[in-house]
Amino acid sequence: MAEAMIAGLLRGELIDPERLIASHPRPERREQLTAAYGVRAVASNAEAVEGADVVLLAVKPQMLDRVARDIAPRLRRGQLVLSVIAGATTAAICGLLGHDQIVRSMPNTPARLGRGMTVWYATPETTEEQRAQARALLRALGRELEVDDEKMVAMATAVSGTGPTYVFLVMEALIDAAVHLGFPRHVAHDLVIETLEGSTVFAKQSGLHPAELRNMVTSPGGTSAAALHALESGRLRTVLSEAVWAAYGRTVELGDELEAATASTGRPVRRQDPRET
Repeated sequence: MAEAMIAGLLRGELIDPERLIASHPRPERREQLTAAYGVRAVASNAEAVEGADVVLLAVKPQMLDRVARDIAPRLRRGQLVLSVIAGATTAAICGLLGHDQIVRSMPNTPARLGRGMTVWYATPETTEEQRAQARALLRALGRELEVDDEKMVAMATAVSGTGPTYVFLVMEALIDAAVHLGFPRHVAHDLVIETLEGSTVFAKQSGLHPAELRNMVTSPGGTSAAALHALESGRLRTVLSEAVWAAYGRTVELGDELEAATASTGRPVRRQDPRET
């Protein structure tokens, strides 16, 4: 996701490549980033954040504590910390870093093409200028939506953040079904991809509720009606709902684990003010 943001920023000419500093432990990865984007890549996390206006945290949740130990002593007031770490609450990040100007965000994988959907939350300590910085950075990935309740970022993780997973599974199932019918796999692939893409564009441009769109293509006693009966009999809606709830539950669980790890270090955890909910 960090690389997607680098590509998006440079594609939109929002920043010069020499002003971007990336850190990575592997030298071959640093060389690759420099060759592909012209950015400066370093081995030290502490060096990367020194003097930065915005610090992007794009690591696995289990790596957050280690990275926080590297950068916490170098952070200063006025730097914006922008996190794209799944499940990491602002309370956990604040506790690990000792820094409270934080934006928690959740992009999704289409962000790599500039077609992502990102939901984000800023702590009350962030300034309007920092929020504008976050908004500009996240727009480099596609659409962005600021929310005033951090719980919505966790919920978005289960819907838009994990959403491509659901779509790819449906895509795979439809392709396999088309192959079962007798289509060559490459033909089945194109049929499904173009159908899904066209349907999405149609839904977006029409502005109609999905139920209305579905009714438009469902004739009494027709093929769509037969297909829908089979889908409803198979509890498609319920299974999708259960998948979203499972993803949300895991997101909350990750956040709880990170906050518990923060508490065990003895570092303070910023608790949300009830007035923020």
